[in-house]
Amino acid sequence: MSLATLSPGRTWGFYLGGNWITDRDSEPVLSPFDQSVIAAVPNATPADLERAITAAVSAFELTRKMSSYERQQILRKISAAITARREELAQTMSREAGKPIKAARVEVDRAAFTFDLAAEESTRLTGEWLPLDQQPASRGRYGILRRFAIGPIAAITPFNFPLNLVAHKVAPAIACGCTVVLKPAPQTPFSALLLAELIHRAGWPEGALSILPMSNETAAPLITDDRLKLLSFTGSGAVGWKLKQQAGKKRVVLELGGNAGVIIHSDADLAYAAARCIVGGFSYQGQSCISVQRIFVHRAVFQQFVEVLVAGVNQLSTGDPADERTDVGPLIRLSDAERVESWINEAVASGARVLTGGRRRGSLIEPTVLVNTSRDMRVSCMEVFAPLVLCEPYDDFADAVRRVNDSQFGLQAGVFTRDAQLIDYAYQELQVGGVIAGDVPTWRLDNMPYGGWKDSGLGREGVRYSIEEMTERKLLVMAT
Repeated sequence: MSLATLSPGRTWGFYLGGNWITDRDSEPVLSPFDQSVIAAVPNATPADLERAITAAVSAFELTRKMSSYERQQILRKISAAITARREELAQTMSREAGKPIKAARVEVDRAAFTFDLAAEESTRLTGEWLPLDQQPASRGRYGILRRFAIGPIAAITPFNFPLNLVAHKVAPAIACGCTVVLKPAPQTPFSALLLAELIHRAGWPEGALSILPMSNETAAPLITDDRLKLLSFTGSGAVGWKLKQQAGKKRVVLELGGNAGVIIHSDADLAYAAARCIVGGFSYQGQSCISVQRIFVHRAVFQQFVEVLVAGVNQLSTGDPADERTDVGPLIRLSDAERVESWINEAVASGARVLTGGRRRGSLIEPTVLVNTSRDMRVSCMEVFAPLVLCEPYDDFADAVRRVNDSQFGLQAGVFTRDAQLIDYAYQELQVGGVIAGDVPTWRLDNMPYGGWKDSGLGREGVRYSIEEMTERKLLVMAT
């Protein structure tokens, strides 16, 4: 494959256990920016999925016995290949996801880093030695505890990070010797398929990876088939929790939605906090589950902060994601832009005030700042997934923490203050999977444990922590 194949008249193949399949009914993939056809991708059939699962089960007998050195070499080759084809991957992602090209390049770099991390972790699957001679009857006994690959894995990934979130499923699996059958988002299959090509060329065994665009109905065995030992899903909460109910005995890892809150206290560097909130709230059009959505600012500095924030938001460039100057591109679907427009209008009708933005042009939503909102407005209590933030004042830090917690979600939160006691209080009391002190909740490094409380998910991602989810502990007791 090459970038030249990404054209309206071209049908890509999907990757099934080492082979490229093209002779299936295909569907066009549309540009989020102008709804033009980018290319077409064939849909896998139920028979294709059965072949992929069977191949994953068979290949697991090989991958689970591979040495850590072999897995590390493959992972390093994949990372290097991603770097070598950086621009091709970035351009592909920008076209299919509507991600501004400069942000797409950052994601490609992150994906290469994710595979580098996995290469390192592949040789760190350490165990534990246990003394078991604590009683006369256990004299001379000791234990060895190790982690073993759990088996074939089912993975489902979303549109918003079509390369790096695929990497977060596949790279840890290669590191520990698991095989993968993956369903990419229907809006953004091409980045994942390009990655499959690089993994194939790096020498990962045939059958050990399949990437199949397919309907939700066709994909049902990913959730229900007991031959797949883990379901790793990143997507909406409504879908994720439903899949967990259907998964039976299968282990499930869910990385779901958010409604990320930021607290900005009176002692914070307001210019820095505002700049970071702009990055956190408007990068990739706010289409991230840790995108800044709710900003709570100490009343003593509220007006000053809002003025700095709005001035910075007004400097953002909105438009064609292929333009090097663009900061904010289109939402993934026209219907999403229409939804956000209706939520803004609904909030304004209920008393909210738009300080900047608020208008829609096709699938583009202008970067928007709202004030005078209430917790029952959908822009406040639901995940907006758009370039929109709301700002509200608070008088008491504990009340700000309570208001961040007043959400069904709990993924990450940001706190800007120089007061160590307030940081500790926030860490103790915020009901989230991660507290980012001195920065926005949108900050993430790919090796940190990442996941949420409440409706935001179950389990943790991040390469090392994904490996823990993908492995089982096994004890050996030695009687000497």
